[in-house]
Amino acid sequence: MLFISDKGWFRSLFVHKVDARKDAHSNLLSKKETSNLYKIQFHNVKPECLEAYNSLEAEVQNRLHQDQDYPCEVVGSWNTWYGEQDQAVHLWRYRGGYPALTECLKKLNNNKEYLEFQKERAKMLVSRRNQLLLEFSFWNEPLPRPGPSIYEMRTYNLKPGTMIEWGNHWARAIQYRQENNEAVGGFFSQIGDLYVVYHLWAYGSLQSREETRNSAWLKEGWDANVHYTGRRDANQPHIYNPKKINPKAKVICAS
Repeated sequence: MLFISDKGWFRSLFVHKVDARKDAHSNLLSKKETSNLYKIQFHNVKPECLEAYNSLEAEVQNRLHQDQDYPCEVVGSWNTWYGEQDQAVHLWRYRGGYPALTECLKKLNNNKEYLEFQKERAKMLVSRRNQLLLEFSFWNEPLPRPGPSIYEMRTYNLKPGTMIEWGNHWARAIQYRQENNEAVGGFFSQIGDLYVVYHLWAYGSLQSREETRNSAWLKEGWDANVHYTGRRDANQPHIYNPKKINPKAKVICAS
């Protein structure tokens, strides 16, 4: 797994405090104007089956994506370049939230072709897992980028109780990462592993990724926001889970 650590953190002299909240994090952090629910899938594929898996998955995804009877759509489908090898990552959007997800699952469970697809796909997999996500209100709605692109998914395991703090700081930090249209989407988990945040970025190449990230450090305020979301000094509890203090970064490409 590729781990990337950010350098040049600015040490703040002030302790940030967060007011007590009387509402669910999902209501405070997610978009109010939409009722989108997202599902992310991680499929670890047998190396010798990856090509066949990609073809089969793409065929079924296209059918579901174009069928108006199913209230779901594929936001993105990728293979991992750097990170866990022979892995496929799929991001689905359900417009209508949990009712749309429930409707879709009921229809799929009665779809004989889809059930046969699941059996065939199972022969190609080593393991799989998924999560249900909501999108942060301050991130862009995820859209595919024109032309060839690489995508980076950064995963953060937060300390319980710090999701609001994370949202407050990244609502400011994301403003520094809009110039090159690299911010694709930001999500937090609702079902599955909890207190997990995903940031999805798009770049034209690995070189443009490096240049874009380096340019962010030249902007006043970026270093302070990044520093605070990972700090762990004696006066301020850090936001990352102490067992997983480093963010995970994987580079994925469109499959």
